[in-house]
Amino acid sequence: MPLIGLGTWAQFDVDSSGAQREELTRVLRCMDENGASLIDSSPMYGKAETTVGDLCANLQPDNYFYATKVWTSGKEEGVRQMKDSMRKMKRKAMDLMQVHNLIDYKTHLKTLREWKEKGMVRYIGITHYLPSAHAELERIIKNESIDFVQLNYSIRVKDAEKSLLNCAMDKGVAVLVNEPLEKGSLFSLVKGKPLPDWALAYDIHNWVQFFLKYILAHPAVNCVISGTSDPQHMLLNISAGQGSLPDEQGRKKMIQFLASL
Repeated sequence: MPLIGLGTWAQFDVDSSGAQREELTRVLRCMDENGASLIDSSPMYGKAETTVGDLCANLQPDNYFYATKVWTSGKEEGVRQMKDSMRKMKRKAMDLMQVHNLIDYKTHLKTLREWKEKGMVRYIGITHYLPSAHAELERIIKNESIDFVQLNYSIRVKDAEKSLLNCAMDKGVAVLVNEPLEKGSLFSLVKGKPLPDWALAYDIHNWVQFFLKYILAHPAVNCVISGTSDPQHMLLNISAGQGSLPDEQGRKKMIQFLASL
């Protein structure tokens, strides 16, 4: 799986016409032309699923890896919502269906295992965006049969390093990372600040690469999801998955340097 994916919260929650969709089409085309494929969405994200389905249908739809979520309680309501998501994203089978923020996860995982056997989904997973949920994510990874876990992780919010990431790696569960740039707040720390000279040794030429390469260098991480509606930002994000990645000594230097600013 390519190291960089695309999140669709907020940016893809747009009306069916207008310049916003043209810009989003350019983002998706940029992904395809530069080797990225994973698109992550959810019913929680308003019109995002529909936007993804409509725009990808006019590109090369089978070149993308489609991930979305079930965000409700109860078996029947979960089935209805997941089928609705597949219709909106124009998929006969979903690449990855995740239980959003662990809502009624036992019920939905049972349904998803049945769907996986029938070929309706390729992979199943669970998600959360808060460190307070990490213990529960880890417990589920240890006790349930899942393929993916999506969790929050950044160079400042490193709670996942305590045990969750290693647990996922030990169990063979793929890791998707959300909130890698802390909704952009990381950039306020480094505004106007130069990169350290040693960053070039890791093919780091800008702060986006600095922050994302820190995450990507962890051996448990499979893909980092960052939302954008700007094609140039998408290209910058993708560039973080290219070239060298820092070793453990380099990652420690990155943490120390950021703390010194």
